[in-house]
Amino acid sequence: MARTASRSLPESARSDENSARTQMRHRRKGGKASPIDTESKELANFARLLSGPVSDPLHFFVPSSWAVMAPSLLGVAVLLALLSGTIPGAASIAILVGAALICLLAPTLSRLEAKLHHRDWRRYLLMVTVVDWPMVLFGAATAQWAADGSAFHWEMTIHAYVFMVLIATALLEGRMTSIISATIALWAGVTFVDGSGTSFLMLAAGTFFGLYLIIRQSRFAADEAARLAEREREHRRAEELLNEYEETGQGWFWETDRRGNITYVSPRISHLLGKAPHEFDGKPFTSLFSLEANAQESERTLPFHLSTRSSFKELSVRAATGEQDERWWSISGRPVMDQFDNFMGFRGSGTDLTETRKSQEHVTQLARFDSLTKLANRFQMSEWLEKVLNAPRVESRACAVFLLDLDRFKQVNDTMGHPAGDALLKQVAERLTTTVGDMGRVGRLGGDEFQVILPGHHQREGLAHIARRIIENLSQPYSIDGARVIIGASVGISICPEDGVNSEDLIRNADLALYAAKGRGRGRHHFYDEDLHSDAKERQQLEEDLRDAIASGSLELHYQPQVRTTTEKITGFEALLRWKHPKHGYISPAKFVPIAEETGLVAQIGEWALRTACKDLAQWPESVRVAVNVSPLQFANPALPAIVTNAITAARIAPERLELEITESVFLGDDKSTEAMFASLKNVGVRLALDDFGTGYSSLGYLKRAPFDKIKIDQSFVRGATVKGSRNGAIISSIVSLAEALGMETTAEGVETLDELDLIRMLGCSHIQGYIYEKALSMKAATERLSHGLSAVAKGPRSARAPRQTMLRKVLLEHGKHAYNGTIRNISQTGALIEGLWNVPVGTQFGVHLAKDYVMIATSRWCKEDRMGVQFAQPLELDDNGSVLFTPPRPKREDGEQHKLRRSA
Repeated sequence: MARTASRSLPESARSDENSARTQMRHRRKGGKASPIDTESKELANFARLLSGPVSDPLHFFVPSSWAVMAPSLLGVAVLLALLSGTIPGAASIAILVGAALICLLAPTLSRLEAKLHHRDWRRYLLMVTVVDWPMVLFGAATAQWAADGSAFHWEMTIHAYVFMVLIATALLEGRMTSIISATIALWAGVTFVDGSGTSFLMLAAGTFFGLYLIIRQSRFAADEAARLAEREREHRRAEELLNEYEETGQGWFWETDRRGNITYVSPRISHLLGKAPHEFDGKPFTSLFSLEANAQESERTLPFHLSTRSSFKELSVRAATGEQDERWWSISGRPVMDQFDNFMGFRGSGTDLTETRKSQEHVTQLARFDSLTKLANRFQMSEWLEKVLNAPRVESRACAVFLLDLDRFKQVNDTMGHPAGDALLKQVAERLTTTVGDMGRVGRLGGDEFQVILPGHHQREGLAHIARRIIENLSQPYSIDGARVIIGASVGISICPEDGVNSEDLIRNADLALYAAKGRGRGRHHFYDEDLHSDAKERQQLEEDLRDAIASGSLELHYQPQVRTTTEKITGFEALLRWKHPKHGYISPAKFVPIAEETGLVAQIGEWALRTACKDLAQWPESVRVAVNVSPLQFANPALPAIVTNAITAARIAPERLELEITESVFLGDDKSTEAMFASLKNVGVRLALDDFGTGYSSLGYLKRAPFDKIKIDQSFVRGATVKGSRNGAIISSIVSLAEALGMETTAEGVETLDELDLIRMLGCSHIQGYIYEKALSMKAATERLSHGLSAVAKGPRSARAPRQTMLRKVLLEHGKHAYNGTIRNISQTGALIEGLWNVPVGTQFGVHLAKDYVMIATSRWCKEDRMGVQFAQPLELDDNGSVLFTPPRPKREDGEQHKLRRSA
């Protein structure tokens, strides 16, 4: 306890003195002092005692002021010489000068002592050196001087000794140990010169008595220091609690004078109001609050209480922070009287109600609004729809219900993370609200599904126009964390009373229409019609047929060759899933694979594909491999390594002949389980390929952990790579360099033309897969192909068409009285690749709405599944960068004028 007091008390006391002065300054205009004020004043006095050059008289022996003893010693010696009329001998003078010089070391030794522990014995050596030794020398020198001079009497030395003890007592500043030690040292110097037994006996008695006094004083001082330290700690603890209470902003204190003007307010409040604390001195207390009737709940009672000098408690008031930061406080106060019951002002406290009010508002917000987008939630939208359908007048019950679903939103979540997905949903909500405007209500039902309710009677053409505007606005690029994001939207529409007169029917039918819009190419709208029920039944039937196909073994694997670039030899095949329906023939995987994923059949199909591919591989040459796609659902199955091992063992093939193609989405799960799965598969001995690299998660971090043998470059990078100005070639080159640095092979997918083949070769891809060599072959056809050898010959067009720019742009196509939604994948001056329409006959003419009031006539030249190539009736215009302009043709200008405009641009 004594150590704590000696080390920390002075500094903390000085801090408390400042705190006490601050509180007294703030309360200089108040009434009678409070207990805290009184205690602060006492602590300030205590701090003032310990502040300055004195650190601790109990535990520190050498003060820096002891250096004053040097001139004191010499001054007393000069005084003795003047009074006695004698001059000391050379030895005495040398001793006196040496004693003075030693005293001059006091400041240095004092700083040295401060660095030592108060129980360190070396401090006694310092005291003996700088305090005792000069006193011994002075006593010995003056005693020898008195003994040598006949005119110098002992009576003078006694007076000098008393005078020196008084000076030492003053300079040692209450250090009892040092004072007693200095006195005994002076006594010892005289005794050593006198040499009599009586002197030594008296010195011994004085020494023992001095030690007794030192021990007694030390105990008393230690108890006193402990008491003061404990009191100071309690005071600091109370003050810190009050300071923390103020600094958190949850609670604060205030005080006014008798006129209602502020004399003190917590610094936290002045900070919140954007002013310095001194700016509130003398200002009315009511200036802290907004007293407008529409901004306060109880502001009328506050002036009343202040004017009537009555106590008030927990009044809710709004802080005068302006509109940018709404903050509410609960204040309490009481009048302060002096000892004569004279009113001196108010004193009180306040607490922050902002979070409480926000919590209450948040509960209401959660009950009726979506927490992310601030749109109405499912409950409120349902409530509002019921209100429309139950209107008193029948003609007021008409309305239209839009259900919206975002296209490719899951890809954003998977590749950029859920925070980016949330940011995207907020922007979608803003655009949707702006587009709908005052025509209706917009709500978010959950996930990426939104709802729009338009009250009143509407023509289908008008609703179609609104739906197209919604799709167009939502399909414009977004900026998320500096990245450009493009999504789409599909809309299903049901109308009351045509499609139902209750909310359940309307929402169900709008949902069926939405499913139809998504099933027919996405990025379009669809009205409900009776046929959708049959479509839903057809889908259900397709699901049942798929289950039967799995059970009966009707699924097939077709194999597309993978060719080494340098040797043009087939090194392997990729197994592609095919389903030949007994009634509908071959069905596109894009149609039945989503059904398999939704129903959980994809794991069963994947296991069958593994076994079948291994069995077929056993019939082919040893140098040929087979690649099988593994879905994220399969990859997450802990039994996958055992399934792969069983398939390899049953087919009796080498494990390295099997290659598993894995997409980047598997890295979105648990890192530890993902790494464990990779390790297990590599222990089996199979090869691993990263499929569709660059189109999904696309983080390079996993490449240093995942043991891939090959990277497959998605065909979206190959498409348009040969077009002038395309960056796809640079991306492919970077992927190849990265793979080579990591010791991995590369396969470019979707190579269809000779110029693409030349570019891929030049960029260094190790393998090529695409129609340029072969389409996917059945098992029988692949076996027959291998019987003719492994050499592959490139066959395909040498691309000579106009340069195309890739894009993803929604357009409207008109044919007769029908309108269709499509998506332009790439476009040139003379034609475009449009997807979204199935089985379009060659030669069909469309009016393609490239932009508002800009329609181009186009003729279909080919169609494959949902893609078709169209040729424009006349070439499109290009901008200065060679890009297609989606604006109406400009009026013809003279050549000179046109050149001038281009130069200025």
